[in-house]
Amino acid sequence: QVQLVESGGGLVQAGGSLRLSCVASGRTLSSYYMGWLRQAPGKEREFVAGISRNLGLTYYADSVKGRFTISRDNAKNAVYLQMNSLKPEDTAVYYCAASDGVVSTRPAGFSSWGQGTQVTVSS
Repeated sequence: QVQLVESGGGLVQAGGSLRLSCVASGRTLSSYYMGWLRQAPGKEREFVAGISRNLGLTYYADSVKGRFTISRDNAKNAVYLQMNSLKPEDTAVYYCAASDGVVSTRPAGFSSWGQGTQVTVSS
């Protein structure tokens, strides 16, 4: 199983940007469909973005389309989430997750998870 470690979270004002990183160990990330998901207080975990194994096909939740960009660097065994034009409603714990199955936009579709990194957007 792959181990995932996120970094890059923090406090930012509305309209600002953050870049989250996820570095893997144990197995190569090129074997996995990768995703970023988030969970706000009192809410269910939700899909944010996903990227396919080799072709780099990307998938986004409607709420982040045009503002967030997911990318991967298989040589560095890493996945990134560039977040621009941040809004207070983006405040959540963000998780990096891996799936060795098919493309999924559901939390249940991912088998390996990082510990999460807090993103707080102030108004």
